[in-house]
Amino acid sequence: MQDDLVAKIVANPKYQRLTSARSSFGWLLTAIMMIVYYGYTAIIAFDKELFHQRIGDGVMTLGIPVGFGVIVFTIVITGIYVRRANAEFDALTQDIVKESGK
Repeated sequence: MQDDLVAKIVANPKYQRLTSARSSFGWLLTAIMMIVYYGYTAIIAFDKELFHQRIGDGVMTLGIPVGFGVIVFTIVITGIYVRRANAEFDALTQDIVKESGK
């Protein structure tokens, strides 16, 4: 019984679309995040003076707000994924569940 249900779900075109869209979107966001994170790290490794520049007369350097920006970017990109997952991926999942008879 369970094997029939799995075969039915896997054969569903909506399931194929769901897995393809979710996977490609996830990899796209992962690539963007890796570029941002490793770009930040590479700048620290190869051009320390860039982030060492002081902002104003205080002790804050350019690296602090840029590093904070990387953290905020991570939160934003997670929110983008969650929003699409809640809007599109969950709807497709519900359609697949309804069509599979569960």
